[in-house]
Amino acid sequence: MADPRLCQIAVLSSLLIYGMGWLGFDITVGRALLLLATVLGTQAIGDRVVEAPWNWKSALISGLSLCLLCRTNDPGLAFLAAVITIGSKFLIRFRGKHIFNPTNGGIVAMLLLTDQVWVSPGQWGTVAVCAFLMACLGALVVNRAKRSDVTYAFIGFYCALLVGRSLYLGEPLTIPLHRLESGALLLFTFFMISDPKTTPDSRAGRVVFAALVAFGAWYVQFRLFRTNGVLWSLAACSLAVPLLDRLLPGGRYTWAGKAGEAGKAGKAGRETLPAYPAYPAVPVL
Repeated sequence: MADPRLCQIAVLSSLLIYGMGWLGFDITVGRALLLLATVLGTQAIGDRVVEAPWNWKSALISGLSLCLLCRTNDPGLAFLAAVITIGSKFLIRFRGKHIFNPTNGGIVAMLLLTDQVWVSPGQWGTVAVCAFLMACLGALVVNRAKRSDVTYAFIGFYCALLVGRSLYLGEPLTIPLHRLESGALLLFTFFMISDPKTTPDSRAGRVVFAALVAFGAWYVQFRLFRTNGVLWSLAACSLAVPLLDRLLPGGRYTWAGKAGEAGKAGKAGRETLPAYPAYPAVPVL
């Protein structure tokens, strides 16, 4: 499969179908179609405005992620979440790179705007087989996208913080292990923080970024006592990516023929498929 986004779409679609058909996800077919149609339509409008090709693959990935994580009883709010998710890619940019992971930014924005939107972290249950399957499929995707370093760094740091806290408090290790048995955490680890368009350009920068997100998630959960710590932390730490790119520079990622970096793709003579062509200058909001 040439474009790793096609692999992501296949995996996320399979997870959504499995969740709706066998795990009882609290999302209807109609709501899923609303979210998917809205992200694709918003992407089409945005690309038309900036005179770029329709980037339906990235939009579909964002829409599927919203279907898996974002919950609300109001279809209007679901529509707004999808519009914000895609719109942020066009409006909140720095030097041609969008700041926030689209799905993360859309969900966090809705959590801030209303109390009628929530995330269902435990909807997958704690079935070991399901968790193992998600981890394996996620590892496949991030390895194809050349961002497995940030995924493994994050889960390593986060596990160390959870286990370290339990050891310090004298808790049995079953407690941190239970906290890690979350489908939403696996989805975040393998499909959200690993987004190659919003992570730092260099490997060193991505490792530092993963450490910041892990600590932020731990702090939100155990010091501020709020849910969805990983989502809040990723949104906040994404603001530091431009600084990390400046301090620890690296090659800018593009979607290439075999998920390589832009430079490697150019040397190999393969056609590079940029997720976002060079847009006119847009101020950061």
